[in-house]
Formats: sequence, structure tokens, C-alpha cells
Amino acid sequence: MRTKSAKKNTINVITLGCSKNLYDSEVLMGQLKGSGQNVVHEKEGNIVVINTCGFIDNAKEESVNTILEQIKHKESGKVDAVYVTGCLSERYKPDLKKEIPQVDQYFGTSDLPQLLKVLGADYKHELIGERILTTPKHYAYLKISEGCDRPCSFCAIPLMRGKHRSTPIDELVKQTKTLVKDGVKELILIAQDLTYYGLDLYKKRTLADLLRALTKVNGIEWIRLHYAFPSGFPENVLEVIRTEPKICNYLDIPLQHIANPILKSMRRGTTKDKTTKLLNKFRIEVPGIILRTSLIVGYPGETKEDFEILKTWVKKMRFERLGCFTYSHEENTHAYDLEDNIPEELKQERLNTIMEIQSQISWEHNQACVGKKYRCLIDRKEGVHFIGRTFMDSPDVDNEVLIDASKYYLKQGDFVDVKIIKASDYDLIGVPI
Repeated sequence: MRTKSAKKNTINVITLGCSKNLYDSEVLMGQLKGSGQNVVHEKEGNIVVINTCGFIDNAKEESVNTILEQIKHKESGKVDAVYVTGCLSERYKPDLKKEIPQVDQYFGTSDLPQLLKVLGADYKHELIGERILTTPKHYAYLKISEGCDRPCSFCAIPLMRGKHRSTPIDELVKQTKTLVKDGVKELILIAQDLTYYGLDLYKKRTLADLLRALTKVNGIEWIRLHYAFPSGFPENVLEVIRTEPKICNYLDIPLQHIANPILKSMRRGTTKDKTTKLLNKFRIEVPGIILRTSLIVGYPGETKEDFEILKTWVKKMRFERLGCFTYSHEENTHAYDLEDNIPEELKQERLNTIMEIQSQISWEHNQACVGKKYRCLIDRKEGVHFIGRTFMDSPDVDNEVLIDASKYYLKQGDFVDVKIIKASDYDLIGVPI
């Protein structure tokens, strides 16, 4: 029995994967709205666009399951059409067409004009920078480049996103001014590799120049840096972080591993010694900098000795923020020719070991925050708490500051001075001053 369609003439965009995908969905929705279309994000609509992720096995599985779920809604009559875009579609379009033919059409990561045309909209160049934010209105992601030229053995991003392409500084400043008009106070810079920024346009690394330009935009109070690469890091960026008050003393620099045999096989272009010296320089040049990294365990050929080196190094470096993932064997990557010879149970065991070490480090770091005062940005109210963040924390992935909502009234998007009175492994408890 067919059910009644969801809201007629409404396009529901569903986003899976990382913040870069979220940015793309916001641009798509901005273009649709500019053409007079009704568009919502992850609500009800009779036309569904799924922006997929194809990075690792878990993400691919989630994307496929979401497609199948929406196909069921189409078959029941709740949804009239299903379109699929994003990384999974870019990477596996022929296979997806064969395996899930019920999808009305598949699009790749660079097919925005074609997708808009099918949805009854025109790609409008004058709308570049116009987005419908899916984040709370006080912060937004700003994608400064697309694609990646790095040769990392385990990564399929270049297959899905292509070569590195920087967005010009003046265009990013224009986008930022538009975001400020919508109430944005915190700008989170994202790319596959921030540090490569400008090489294609200006023939040199110009991340520092971009940061200086963005700090001049009135209304922006915090600028946060995500996804830097250790090899070839432009060290003039450190001076800008240290001297510009608007730039958070925070850097997300995914390092993946530290044992030299693994780094060489991963084609990371660096060594344990070079990486350690670079991180030590960060901490000397920018006192109090918060370093976030990501690690991969279970890479092909990772020996017990390699893992012990990683464990010891994590204990020594004491990252303020750290995430860990198990290796995913990805087709058409350089590492796919290697034997995926670490059992899943051992991969998971190694991940758990790293995260136990990090939990203790995080607890000790948080205990040192007790009694100190921090400027917090209030993200939301959740249950009996207002939830905020300090300069040390990025949304969704880092620690939060919890403030008793029964005792204090705070406003989402406001900056508030908070004294930390208690701390756990990954959260701080505070009171407004």
C-alpha cells in the first residue's frame, strides 16, 4: 500500500561524512533557494538528495544503507525521487547504478550544475558564497580549497575529489563577510590540506596571507584551523597564530603514525624525528597551543614494535586532542597492493590501547584547567546544561564546557567568561563569571 508523499515540492538534502561534505550541502541548498526551490536539511521532502561519503568502510556502509532506506520510502510512495551525489557516487558510480538502479540519478563531486538542472534550478555564479547554514548560526565551516595533491598510500580522497584547487583570497573574504551578515562569529577553516593553500594560484604557500585577510573581517571573533599536513608546513603561519588574537591557538594536524617504516609505506614524506621537531617548534613558537591529531592503527605490516613506538610517542607528546581509527583497505589506493594482514580484532585492540592512553592525558589536561577562567562560546542548551566551548575545542569532535541551566541563563552564540570548577576525561564543568 502506497503512503502519502512527504511535503510536496520540497527537496530534502541528507549529508553524510565530514565537514567538507556539509559545506557542499550548504552550497547546494543556497543555490536551490536562490532559484526559488523549497529546500530543507535532513527533514521531510518528497525529493531526496543524498550527499554521500566514500572515505572508509564504515562511511561507505552508512551511505549505502541511507540510499537503500530512501529507496524504500520511494517504493512506498513517501518519496517521489532519490538522487545521490558526493564521494561514494564519484568513486563507485558504475557499480551503484548496477546494484541500486532505483536511484533516479547519480552525480559526482564536481557535478553541481548538472544536479541543479535536474532539480529544476540554474547554477548562479552570483550566488557564490551564499549558503544555507546547517550549523548553529554563530559558527560556520569555510572550505578554502578542494582536492589533494598528496600521495598518501591509504587515502582515496584524490580519487574522489581530484587535484588540489585553492579558492582565491578575495573570494574567501567575500564569503566570510556574507557569513558575518548571517551571524557567524567563529570561522572553521577546512580543506584536505590547509598548508598546501595557494600553491596553484599564487605559486607559493599563502595560508598566512589568507589568515591575515580573514582577521580583518569585522564580526569574526574566532578563526580555527583544521587539517594541516606535517610535510612542508609553512612556518610563517605560526607567527600569525601567535600574534593575531582572532586566530585560536589550536591546530588540527593529522599525523596518522610515527614509526618510520609505516610513515615510509604510507608515503607521508616525513620521519619520526622531523615530525617531533616540528611539533616541538609549534609549542615553542605558540605557547599554550592546543594540538589535535588523528592516528591510524592496523596499517598493513604494522609490527608489534611499530605499535610500541607509536604508544610510547603518544605518551611522550601528550596531545591535547587525539582521535584514532583502524586502517581501512581501500581499492585503487597505493596501499591496496599490500596485504591487509592485521586481524580486525588486533586493530581494534590497538585502537582501544591508544584511546586509553589519551583518556588519561585528556583527564590530566582537564584537571589542570580547574580553577582557571576561559572565554566560552555557547553552542546550545541540552537537557539541564548550556553547552559551550573554549578556544581549545572544535565543534562535534572535542571537549565541551557544561554550565548548569537551572542556575544560569545564557544565550546561544554569545561569548561568556567561565570559571572551571570541575573536570572529567573529556568535559569541563563551569560557572559564568
